[in-house]
Amino acid sequence: MKGMDTTTIGRYRWRICALLFFATTINYIDRQVIGLLKPMLEKDFNWTEVDYGHIVTAFSASYAIGLLLFGRLVDKIGTKMGYILSIIVWSVAAMAHALAKSTIGFGMARVLLGLGESGNFPVAIKSVAEWFPKKERALATGIFNSGANIGAVVAPIVVPWLAGTYGWQQAFIWTGVLGFIWLIFWIFMYEIPARHKMLSSEEFDYIHSDHDEVKDITDEKPRIGWMQLLGIRQTWAFVFGKLLTDPIWWFFLFWLPSYFSTTFHLDFTKPNIQLIIIYTASTIGSIGGGYLSSWLIKSKQWPVFKARKASMLLFAVCIVPVIFVKQTGNIWVVVAIIGLAAAAHQAWSANIFTTVSDMFPKYAVSSVVGIGGMAGSIGGSLFPLVVGWLLNHYKLLGNIGAGYNILFIICGCAYLIAWGMMHLFAPKMERVSI
Repeated sequence: MKGMDTTTIGRYRWRICALLFFATTINYIDRQVIGLLKPMLEKDFNWTEVDYGHIVTAFSASYAIGLLLFGRLVDKIGTKMGYILSIIVWSVAAMAHALAKSTIGFGMARVLLGLGESGNFPVAIKSVAEWFPKKERALATGIFNSGANIGAVVAPIVVPWLAGTYGWQQAFIWTGVLGFIWLIFWIFMYEIPARHKMLSSEEFDYIHSDHDEVKDITDEKPRIGWMQLLGIRQTWAFVFGKLLTDPIWWFFLFWLPSYFSTTFHLDFTKPNIQLIIIYTASTIGSIGGGYLSSWLIKSKQWPVFKARKASMLLFAVCIVPVIFVKQTGNIWVVVAIIGLAAAAHQAWSANIFTTVSDMFPKYAVSSVVGIGGMAGSIGGSLFPLVVGWLLNHYKLLGNIGAGYNILFIICGCAYLIAWGMMHLFAPKMERVSI
């Protein structure tokens, strides 16, 4: 297929990618609302950093459990029904925040939101594996994963305006409505390639052009248990990669508004250019990171594992400078360093998700994504407790900046450690035979 003009085989798979992109965008808009409204809500509800840490942990813990359950469920019921179930639950949960009258009420809404939103990535990664050959998967993943960053760019513009103009309740309601609008398009546009009426035979053959995956189309799909997957080294490579790095992104997502508010006294009742720049950089990183390994495979003829590993090592190194954030008082230098780190994380994310479909048959992809995603969410649920305790401790001492300094050092080291663990468990990312 090398050198083939892809316009002659059709591009419907990129419409599917666009659907996944918009779903991920909505997912992150809904998720980020509470972080953007934190300065407002902590005044209304008298939250401490520990209270907010507990709310974030409630979301993280339910998200972790949901990932494990959804990962297995999607491999059983399929991608179409999996997304329908997921987005209905998370959209209802997003709107339910507007009814919260206490910290416990917010916690309950976050639990439901976490359960619903946990379906996004198992479904999206499995959809990419179903609709794209290996040489395009990292790029497709990078594009849909950039929706996380677009959501993070749109949210700081829209959410503060909605909250400041109509009240914080309306910010939760209208972001929840977006999910139901997207659902209409998903129901009418999506189906797996083997059953899709608008897919040409040429594009179908191109999608299934990886010779080591031919059996995924025709063979009966075996039942695979979690314990069986946990006995495979490649599963643990993905688990450690997610466990050590997901909490860092969640820290960026939930605490950056608070960091800029505390350190530089920014007003989050109106759109914020600093966060917009950071999350725009993340978008570039997500697409660029996915493009890099795909380009190395397609144009340089690198083996898949070499392209993924080299790309991820580069991205891990790019996050190290975040260690020095607290050494400067210039807000734009801080924005540049954190923007680079956020971009590198999303580039890392585009590739680590793709390693699952590189190493596992398609009928096990969602289950493995669920296991690794749960590990990342467990880290994400525990890390906020550490963050909340550190910041509260140093705030009482009158030096909250020292707490942030420790946290940024952790962020800068996490990815190199994660890369080393992944290399230890899957040095050549050998394909699993189940």
